[in-house]
Amino acid sequence: MSGGLDAENLADQLGRSQAKDIDELEESADLIDFTFTTALVALHARCVVDPRAAAVETWEATVNAMQLGSAFFAVTETSDGTVECRINRKLRSIPALGPMPSADAGAWLTAFWLAVICRDQQRMTQLCEISLERLRSPEGAYDEYIYHWVDALQTYWLRRPGLVDKLIATIEASDPPVARIAPQDMLQGLLYPPINLFYHFVRKDEEGFNPALADALKLHKAYWTMDEDREADIDGSFALGPLAVACLAYDGGFTIDVESEYLPKHLLQRGWLGEFPT
Repeated sequence: MSGGLDAENLADQLGRSQAKDIDELEESADLIDFTFTTALVALHARCVVDPRAAAVETWEATVNAMQLGSAFFAVTETSDGTVECRINRKLRSIPALGPMPSADAGAWLTAFWLAVICRDQQRMTQLCEISLERLRSPEGAYDEYIYHWVDALQTYWLRRPGLVDKLIATIEASDPPVARIAPQDMLQGLLYPPINLFYHFVRKDEEGFNPALADALKLHKAYWTMDEDREADIDGSFALGPLAVACLAYDGGFTIDVESEYLPKHLLQRGWLGEFPT
């Protein structure tokens, strides 16, 4: 990951340009997917500087990314009129866009994890009400497991029947011999660990959860420090999926005794919740 000073400068620069980009969404939402991506980069940069999320600026970056992710899916769910979304401390009317190819299952997972981390149950519900077919990409874009995974998460949150079967289908479809599109090191290091963690969580296996979380963070570190290019990439500054599932477990009463630079403590323990309307 980039040095702290470089990351802090990047976060500051992105914060300034992002505020302007967010304001412009009220005129046109055509670049909302780009604005969402920029917000994610800003959040990762903040977590390089502040790995515990002890500063309010890191919480602001987390909330902005969450709000933009949810707004992205809100404006691509309808083609008519405008959609009201709170972004960057202001309620905004953003023109509807209709379906976009980038509003896919991978982006959905990112948006959902951010809503979980921010404990925004209304946005979690709105995301979970998006039909799975709307999130499908052309064949070859994703392994089939990702659709089982989204289905399992939506089933869990909306309390629909069949969670166990859908989670088993996710686990089976993410097995390396079955999943052939995602690079194997990414699958094993980044994509599968949140599924395994969620399995321990829904089974109420508190004893098994902490070792699985520690393993997920070790795998995350191993992936992002495998070579110099990855080590310089701020995308590895924290473990988004494991953090989100750990938030579910923490809120469910699990004792989380794992500490890591990839697991921002104050996001996990909802230390900033209620600081300002989100």
